[in-house]
Amino acid sequence: MKSALNAPQLINRAREVLAIESTAVAALEKHIDANFVAACELIFNCKGRVVVTGMGKSGHIGDKIAATLASTGTPSFFLHAAEASHGDIGMITPADILLALSNSGETAELISLLPVIKRMDVGLIAITGKPQSTLGRAANVVLDVSVPKEACPLNLAPTASTTATLAMGDALAVALLDARGFTEEDFARSHPGGSLGRRLLLHVEDVMRTGEQLPAVKPDTPLRDGLLEMSRKGLGMTTIVDEQRRVLGVFTDGDLRRVLDKDFDPTQAMSAIMTPKPKSARPRMLAAEAVHIMETAKITALPVVDESGVLVGALNVHDLFRAGVM
Repeated sequence: MKSALNAPQLINRAREVLAIESTAVAALEKHIDANFVAACELIFNCKGRVVVTGMGKSGHIGDKIAATLASTGTPSFFLHAAEASHGDIGMITPADILLALSNSGETAELISLLPVIKRMDVGLIAITGKPQSTLGRAANVVLDVSVPKEACPLNLAPTASTTATLAMGDALAVALLDARGFTEEDFARSHPGGSLGRRLLLHVEDVMRTGEQLPAVKPDTPLRDGLLEMSRKGLGMTTIVDEQRRVLGVFTDGDLRRVLDKDFDPTQAMSAIMTPKPKSARPRMLAAEAVHIMETAKITALPVVDESGVLVGALNVHDLFRAGVM
């Protein structure tokens, strides 16, 4: 066994692998035909779930395909073919579709499931490199992912074939996503922990401060007391509200700097130095929209008001950072 590393040889081998796998994926285009449409129709009309199964490297690829289908609007899960023969086949119902992956189409663990699948009258889609194999002949629909050769120089380790299988799975998932009219909002609902989920699902009311945390003073409040309110609440601003707590204006750190540039009078009323009719947010507004308002207006905090202009909350950039929206 060779132990020395040769940089040019490593680079050449890696480039050769990428070329072989790129060719394998490109060759799939001729297999996107009536069989592909039939597979999409079976899955689209499925009343249950798509159960993806496979062994070895095909099993790892199947796990990823199942996850991609599930996250793009097609209920799906992965079933290990070996475990299926030992009780887990009970996870499959007659309403489901079985998506079986095997490059050879002769994987023993998969073949042993075929009689049970047939008795249950479960639809079977095979993704295989050998359409005339046992698996291919048993399937309702066969998706051909045959490749001229593996990227492995011994032509043994599944490399180009697994890449082609993964690409075919992605093609299925995305075609079905489009057919279902799957939207960004739908994607976000299945990814609530991701950045897209936070951007599309998180509302202002989910992150805003309320109650005693809200900075608010009356119009006739002296500046010195307004500054104390700003300091206590730590939002970098205070709202100026009327008797019904309708927001009349705001006083921010920026307003303070402008006041300090003039004759500073700590007794002057907040109404005389506030910014009237300030930018504001609504509770049910997406938090991402609040970010847009802040960025456009070049401000760092917003009061949150209801339909009558009554103060119900407030938030600043730090609240949005903590929520992962910015």
